[in-house]
Amino acid sequence: MPSDQPRTAKNPRMRARIVSACDNAHLTNSGFHPMKTRFLSNAIRWSLLTASLGVLAAPAFAQDESDEDSKSLETIVVTGSRIQRADLEGALPVQVIDRAQIDASGDISVAELLRDSTFASFGNFRPQSGSSGQSNSDIDLRGLGSQRTLVLIDGRRVAKSPFTGANANLNLIPVGAVERIEILSDGASAIYGSDAIGGVVNIITRKDFQGAEISYTTGNPAVTGGDIEGGSVTFGASGDRGRVLATVSYNKRGMIFTRDQIGGNALGLSTFGNNYRLANAAGTAPTGAFIPMPGFDCSGSGLGTGGPQDLFFQTNPGGAGDTCSFNFNAIAANEASATTSALFTSGDYQINDDWSTYFQASVTRNESFGRYAPTPGQVFVPEGSPNDPVPGDGRGAFVRHRFAAVGPRDTNTDENAYDLMVGFKGRVADTVDLEFGARQYENQAYELGRNFIVRRLAEQSIAQGLYDLRNPFAADRNTLNSISATTNRDATWFGQEVFGTAAFDLFEMGGGASSMAVGLEWRSEEYADVYDSLQSAGEIEGASGNTAGGDRSIRSAFFEWLFPITDTLEVTAAGRFDKYSDYGSDFAPKIAFRWQPMDQLTFRGSYGEGFAAPTLPALTTSAAFSADSVIDLRTCQAFGRTDCATNPQIQIDATVISNPELSSEQSSQYSLGLAADPFEWLDITVDFYNTEIDGRIAALTSQTLITRENNGIALPPGLSVQRDPVTGGVVLVVRGQTNEGDVETRGVDFSVGTNFDFGNAGALQSRLQGSWINTFKIDNVEFIDTFGTPDLRLGLLNTWTLGDFGVNLNSNLIGGTDGDSTNVAIGSYVTHDLQLTWKTPWNGTLAVGATNVGDKYPDLNSATGGRPWNFFLYDAYGRTPYIRYTQAF
Repeated sequence: MPSDQPRTAKNPRMRARIVSACDNAHLTNSGFHPMKTRFLSNAIRWSLLTASLGVLAAPAFAQDESDEDSKSLETIVVTGSRIQRADLEGALPVQVIDRAQIDASGDISVAELLRDSTFASFGNFRPQSGSSGQSNSDIDLRGLGSQRTLVLIDGRRVAKSPFTGANANLNLIPVGAVERIEILSDGASAIYGSDAIGGVVNIITRKDFQGAEISYTTGNPAVTGGDIEGGSVTFGASGDRGRVLATVSYNKRGMIFTRDQIGGNALGLSTFGNNYRLANAAGTAPTGAFIPMPGFDCSGSGLGTGGPQDLFFQTNPGGAGDTCSFNFNAIAANEASATTSALFTSGDYQINDDWSTYFQASVTRNESFGRYAPTPGQVFVPEGSPNDPVPGDGRGAFVRHRFAAVGPRDTNTDENAYDLMVGFKGRVADTVDLEFGARQYENQAYELGRNFIVRRLAEQSIAQGLYDLRNPFAADRNTLNSISATTNRDATWFGQEVFGTAAFDLFEMGGGASSMAVGLEWRSEEYADVYDSLQSAGEIEGASGNTAGGDRSIRSAFFEWLFPITDTLEVTAAGRFDKYSDYGSDFAPKIAFRWQPMDQLTFRGSYGEGFAAPTLPALTTSAAFSADSVIDLRTCQAFGRTDCATNPQIQIDATVISNPELSSEQSSQYSLGLAADPFEWLDITVDFYNTEIDGRIAALTSQTLITRENNGIALPPGLSVQRDPVTGGVVLVVRGQTNEGDVETRGVDFSVGTNFDFGNAGALQSRLQGSWINTFKIDNVEFIDTFGTPDLRLGLLNTWTLGDFGVNLNSNLIGGTDGDSTNVAIGSYVTHDLQLTWKTPWNGTLAVGATNVGDKYPDLNSATGGRPWNFFLYDAYGRTPYIRYTQAF
């Protein structure tokens, strides 16, 4: 299994994360320096001071009754549109997760909340040990990839995580500041630009909150570790001409060891235990099977610790023989810890009857700790060394060794985000509504990794006999320290943007005024991910990655035009032009209709084209090492294994490179749907969608390249499979990203809501949300309902209220998948969350509940990516009781 190997430069679900390269001068020119950090931090401090002064100056809680009466007449802007309208049910399908649903879920973070969304078809990435994106959580709508899902906060882009350079980190969004979440399940490049192929997630923050509120949550899962805790303090005040809001929040989930989640029964065995092959005369590894290191106790008793640690080393019969393997499941933690603390503030001020100004500022910190198995590595032992397994043969040996005596690989990450936006809204000549503003944001990220091995220093100590391969635990601490290193990364994502929008009526039509919104945007992005010199030079065993960096600017122009043809039919046309400084330009058009033949029935549909720009890491990166598991008969035979006919899987060395010639992906999508509320107690929505992506940016795996090479198919320029001319075994694979192939997916989203009032027996509200995928093809190969790609996700929320008491029962279903020649069938996965609430007489709310009340655990046959289960689709927390108290003032 690859999970115990050097950390991959990209986890499997986030698609190939490739780091880019640049020299120090380029990093300086790209804006990677502390001055901007200080400037932004100072700007945040000034904005928070301004907010505090605004609170003191505003008359407390003054409100005109006429404002309450007019709320129903107010227009709103729905995600996916720039035009204000009175109808929430527009031409595009938008699912709303309101504050009540957030509270009823029992989740303590935005990331956990969206992980349960039915649109997260094949799962999302979340904090995990051993990944270069350890501290990240993403949202992947429809399984199209998080880099094709656009995340917004109040309609503005969320900065990318500097650890990935490809997606937003949901762990940097404080749930305490969230009013609701709007999920647009239709492509929206015509409105927002790049990355919106799979859809848009728009986080709407609290704005009209009055008073003060304190909330605290704590819970403990059935498994050891993973304890949850969260809290927030929110204050809001408004006056005749302004309002201000501030929220301080934090949430955390503890680290969980794999052995505690799987009961210690599932072994994760790796040939990087303590096995050797003799070198040939040239000092290179020959063909032949690995043989256990003589004199080493592979039973685990050599550790002398007892308990689960004795499961570290195992004799693994079969395959290439009784090799000495290492059980990484006994020490690694799949689930990395994650702690988020944040300060969010916003406000606005009415300058005069026509103009107002607003600001929004936030400071967020995300911390994570992960533990991975001790470093594996292949080291050369020269002839004459005390560690030579066959002394006197004049050949030396290559040893696959586990440096368990040094200790596990521990990684700490810190990610700090700063965001400041200031804008103005007004009306000119009583006909044109204007909005313009500026924003500056920065994500800084740091990583420290301990107990990683410096290959050359380890080989020197082994050659001299200071480190004994037969008894490594006898080495003194100085020796172990001399061969290990603390690795580090220093990464940043810095952005600036200026935007302006004008909305106005043009002429009258049968259904009212034809209105238009036009706008201009300018945005710059600067990215750097700087690895320490030893990692960059490839001297570190058990780590992967290299320094990356790049910058770009984007100029955009867009329009949206509403045609109310009749009282029941409207058509909207939209388009957006984006000019990128690095790869070129794109134009994304869209047309949508909304037909409401009767008050209780609305038909809607759209057709649009979109794009996803290549990420900065994909365009510029230096070579990075990766240890990849592949199936190749010739390589297996070159290793001298006798079981190649039945088990040809083997591990090879790979080098990951960038592709500066990448262009954007192009997409087309259409949808048709209806929304109906035939009775007061029933509402229904059904939407069919079809999305196609051409020229997809594909990270070609080593397996893909080897398969093509074996079948005589030409490889893309710069990528290669290099074989030993004598044995035919793979020596090196050079892999990376390229524009090729296509993706096609279609399916149906549906929602059924009911609302019953039983009088003295209370009221019952229910909502069934579902997403069914009919097809998901990559290069015309169907993947739906196969391993890891279920065709159905359902969510059912039932809320019963009686006076001050309430019960929430939330059920989630992830459909099963059929088996094939290499994987067994996986059954449906159903969990239930239960919550009891009481609104106290003193304006408090007590919630007691449990997520996964049935204590359901994932099927271990779903293992993927070197994890003992599908880490993206399922969790293994077990039943998690919790209690939350909220006090309003």
